[in-house]
Amino acid sequence: MLAWRVHRNGEPAEVMRLAETETPVPAAGQLLLKVRAANINFPDALLCRGQYQVRPPLPFTPGVEICGETEDGRRVIAAPVLPHGGLAEYVVAEEAALLPAPDTLDDAEAAAFHVGYQTGWFALHRRAAIQPGETLLVHAAAGGVGSAAVQLGKAAGATVIGVVGGAEKASVARASGCDVVIDRHTDDIVTAVKEATGGRGADVVYDPVGGDAYTASARSVAFEGRIVVVGFASGVIPSPALSHALVKNYTLLGLHWGLYRTKDPAAVARCHEELTALAARGVIKPLVSERVPLRDGAEAVQRVADGATTGRVVVLPHGADR
Repeated sequence: MLAWRVHRNGEPAEVMRLAETETPVPAAGQLLLKVRAANINFPDALLCRGQYQVRPPLPFTPGVEICGETEDGRRVIAAPVLPHGGLAEYVVAEEAALLPAPDTLDDAEAAAFHVGYQTGWFALHRRAAIQPGETLLVHAAAGGVGSAAVQLGKAAGATVIGVVGGAEKASVARASGCDVVIDRHTDDIVTAVKEATGGRGADVVYDPVGGDAYTASARSVAFEGRIVVVGFASGVIPSPALSHALVKNYTLLGLHWGLYRTKDPAAVARCHEELTALAARGVIKPLVSERVPLRDGAEAVQRVADGATTGRVVVLPHGADR
């Protein structure tokens, strides 16, 4: 089969190589899946760089999220078992962790439905306990993770403020449902949030960026607000001043969604049921901006790493989406 392989750590475009390799063999409790679509996530770039919390042995194939097909023809959502990631024609996955792909989503949309929306749901509901009528501030609102949080915030009855970088991404954020869009290239985030909330600030902040975004979050959060730290796409891990949290009475929350897969897998399954119901009602739908062939996988991972994309970029190893 064809698969992208990483033999040394570095930037995705430099270290990923498309090669013919052996089809992985499932172990006990695993199934072989044909990859119908593989969604590219920022962790795929971190895997290439050797900076992700999981470090598969070299050589490995990136790709942590797919829509696949079982040998008996079922469409499923799966997390491939590394080192055989999803940027390939076939993967293996744990049978017990497979989830049915929603009928209302095509293959590319289903491939982008799991990690981003589960992360958003757990962050907003399980960690921050967002309430109808509250204000949600979403950083990187035009990206895959951010756009999912925007849609889930609107579904929860929140007013959503999205932060983006540039006019094109601002348009994408508005189309995703943001009530207010802040362009960090031209607007002062703190001032704009205060203006949009009558001086109160945001009740919940969803931050997958870190760095300067976190600094703005701490200055923009409301009394008894909650900041959920989801990731550090900026590459800068902030060192928060805890005295500031004390003085302003806000809560700093961490979210490593992957822990729920081992600590509370039943919660992941329940979340998938709720998300599938929202998708069936048309309330949420992954924003797939590009569908690319397998041969363009490395270039696509690099563009996601560089923050040069909007929504989701999905690889189709076997050709056109259904």
